[in-house]
Amino acid sequence: MYDKVVWPEQYDPKSSALYALNDIDVKAPPEVVWKLLVDAENWSSYFPPEDRVKILSGDTELARGTRFSRVTVGYPMSLHVTESEPFTRLAWETTVDGDETGSSAYHGWVITPTDYGCHVLTEETQQGPFFVEELGHKYPGALYSYHQDWVERLARAAEAAVAKPAA
Repeated sequence: MYDKVVWPEQYDPKSSALYALNDIDVKAPPEVVWKLLVDAENWSSYFPPEDRVKILSGDTELARGTRFSRVTVGYPMSLHVTESEPFTRLAWETTVDGDETGSSAYHGWVITPTDYGCHVLTEETQQGPFFVEELGHKYPGALYSYHQDWVERLARAAEAAVAKPAA
């Protein structure tokens, strides 16, 4: 059995308006997947929709306490890394810039070593009128689809990195 995201109480899936879980087996070690995840400003190298990510807190990689911004599906967002356990767990809270409804989201990643590489699981919950309207009503299933594309591209990038011959 694989570990799952550790939820802060206010983001528990049981009390969230929207929830998605996506996972995939990756034929690459956790360290390779981790490096791709924490290198947020370069996510677009394997996942083109995430081409407007900026780390704001002076860090070069995501770590606990890192603040960063991104524009996702046209919406500018502010994010704060709340959990970072190298090669194992990464999570952040999100608010939408300019949203006055108090909507927020929590996105976590869990990497579990396997005999052939690792298992990557990502979960997200979203609360509040902004997310319910924009994703729940206008685009049902979009959260799951977006993350499924992300984990599949992440897996391919990690596997390609491992397949490269040493220089």
